[in-house]
Amino acid sequence: MDAPKHARIAGVKPKDAASLILIDRSTKSPRVLMGRRGSGHVFMPDVYVFPGGRRDARDHALPFGTDLDRLVLEKLLSGTSSRMTPSRARALALAALRELREETGLAGAASADLSRLRYVARAITPPGNVRRYDTRFFLTFSDETPFDMTLLGDSSELQDVRWLDIAELSGLKLPRITQAVLEDVQNLMAADPSLPFGTPVSFYFMRHGRFVRSRL
Repeated sequence: MDAPKHARIAGVKPKDAASLILIDRSTKSPRVLMGRRGSGHVFMPDVYVFPGGRRDARDHALPFGTDLDRLVLEKLLSGTSSRMTPSRARALALAALRELREETGLAGAASADLSRLRYVARAITPPGNVRRYDTRFFLTFSDETPFDMTLLGDSSELQDVRWLDIAELSGLKLPRITQAVLEDVQNLMAADPSLPFGTPVSFYFMRHGRFVRSRL
């Protein structure tokens, strides 16, 4: 006999995922690239999020030109299971860039440059959700990338894709974790606008029914 639906959902194992926070710092107040998930999505419908999604098996084989910064790679390898290898860490970064391309149309060089990606947060979807992800949030600045901004547009995954003032998002429907990560980014940039690669990484998860934030 199959287990009850609520029991099956509670036992859902988080899958690797990655998001890319793209910041435009050419204006007085920094802007962040976000889009709205469609109402048909099973997971987090009708909310504004960063481009991102589940890591695919093929992400391990995607080409890259320049590797992750040493400090970023060290952070990705620390504070997690022994299954986290340099190859898996790179696959997460490559997944973030792939999702950006698929969800917003932005494309860079054929061989990805991972060296400009910061690692700013990690979050595990709480138990009880129909889908659960162990998401690593990467960040880079638009002026550090080769993306052709004229290609920016909506996709089947994200609608109303646009640049938003990072300090003026109160009117948007945002997931709790997105709000928390945005606050982290604002605090990090307030401390150092260049956002060094070795900055502390916030780790969000549920423990005994409570939303917990720790540091990696």
